[in-house]
Amino acid sequence: MAMTPESDMSDLAIAARATLQPISRIAAAAGICEEAVEPYGKYKAKIDPALLDSSAPMGKVVLVSGMSPTPAGEGKSTMVVGLGDALAAAGTKTMIALREPSVGPSFGMKGGATGGGQSQVLPMDEINLHFTGDFHAITSANNLLMALIDNHLQQGNALGIDPRRITFKRVMDMNDRSLRNIVIGLGGPADGMPRDAGFEITAASEVMAVFCLATGLADLRARLGRMTLGYTYAKAPVTVDDLGAAGAMTLLLKDALKPNLVQSIGGTPALIHGGPFANIAHGCNSAIATNTARTLADVVVTEAGFGTDLGAEKFMDIKARYAGCPPATVVVVATIRALKMHGGVPKDQLDQQNTEAVNAGLANLARHVGIVRKFGVEPVIGVNRFTADTEAELQVVTQWAAANGIACAVADVWGQGGAGAQELARVVLRAIEAPNNFAPLYA
Repeated sequence: MAMTPESDMSDLAIAARATLQPISRIAAAAGICEEAVEPYGKYKAKIDPALLDSSAPMGKVVLVSGMSPTPAGEGKSTMVVGLGDALAAAGTKTMIALREPSVGPSFGMKGGATGGGQSQVLPMDEINLHFTGDFHAITSANNLLMALIDNHLQQGNALGIDPRRITFKRVMDMNDRSLRNIVIGLGGPADGMPRDAGFEITAASEVMAVFCLATGLADLRARLGRMTLGYTYAKAPVTVDDLGAAGAMTLLLKDALKPNLVQSIGGTPALIHGGPFANIAHGCNSAIATNTARTLADVVVTEAGFGTDLGAEKFMDIKARYAGCPPATVVVVATIRALKMHGGVPKDQLDQQNTEAVNAGLANLARHVGIVRKFGVEPVIGVNRFTADTEAELQVVTQWAAANGIACAVADVWGQGGAGAQELARVVLRAIEAPNNFAPLYA
C-alpha cells in the first residue's frame, strides 16, 4: 500500500511515525547527570535543578512571539521547535523551553501546544493530556486553599473574611461553563456556609502564575503566602499566609516544581513546564525551567503567548525581570495568511494570491516590530511558510523587511522541521551576537 504523503498527514500521524530516543539518552546528551533525572516512563522525565551544576555559564534566550493572532493560525510553538532543531543541527548547544498545554483547550478550539508537522515535541499525545501531573498538582493546591477558606468560614471566621469578597475560585483543567458560577454550602449546617462561588480553568489560577515565577521551593512558598485571597468586611486584604495555608500548598507542589524533559522530532532536548494564560497572567513557561535550560545550553528557544503586545511584553517586563533571563533577540512570527487577514481578506479566501492584502497587513507586523524595539532588543521576523503561500507574497514581506532594516527569514518548519529553518537559524545567531540594550519599560 502506498504511503500517505506527509503533507496530507495530521500532526498526530506524523508524531506516531517518529522514532523517539529513551529519555535517559536525551538527558545524557544534554549534560544532565543521572542523579538529577527522575523518569516518568520511557520518554518523559522530571529534572531536579538542585542536582545540576549551578556555576555553569548561562545560555542566551531567544524569545519567540508573534504578530496579532488570527483564526488563520500563526504557529509560534511550531516555529520554536523548528528553530530549536535548526540551531542544534548547526552545532549550537540548544534547548527548547515551552509551556505545558491545558487539557481543556486541547479538546476545544485551540488544540494542543506541542508544535506541528515535523516541528513537534514528543510524545505529543501525552504532553497534551495528563503529562507528568503538574496541572493536577496545581489544581489540588488551589482547591486545598478553597477548602481551607470555606472551613475557616464554617469554624467561626476569625479573620472576618467577607464571603462576598473572596477573589479566588476553585479550578479544574477543563472548559465547563456550567460551573463558572455556582452556589456552594447548601444542605444544612454541616455542609458549610452557603455562598456564591465557581470554577475557573487551572491555567487561569493565580497559583499557576505564582508557580511559573518561582525560583525554588522557598520562593514558591513565599509567593503563595503573599497572594490575596479576599477581603474582610472592613475591606482589608486577607492573604494566604493570614490563613496559614502556604506550607500545605507548597507541599502539594514540591514535585511539580521540577521541570519536565522531553524531546523534539529532531532529538533536541525540551523542557515543558508550567502554563499560565497570557490574557490573565504572563503567558510564559516557568522561570525555573528557562533558567535550568540556560545552565545546560548555549541558546534556549522559548515562547510567550499571543503577540508581542501581550505575552512578549509580559515576558520582558515581568519574567525577564524576576527570573533574570533577558532575551538576546525576539523572533516575531508572521504568516502570509495572517497578513492577508489583517489586510482585509476573509478567512475562506486566504488561499488565493493577494499581494495587495499582504502589503496592507504589514502595518500590523510593523507595530509588533516597534514594540520589541521599545525594549532595546532588535527583532527578527520569522515567516512561517504555509503550502499555499506564493513567492510573490513572500517577497512582499522580505523586501519590506530589508527596506526597513529588519532581519527576516522564511522558514518551512511544519513541512521540513529544522531543515526548513536553516536560514532563520543563521539570522538568529547573528542577532544574538549583536549589541543589546534590553530594559523593561517601567521600573
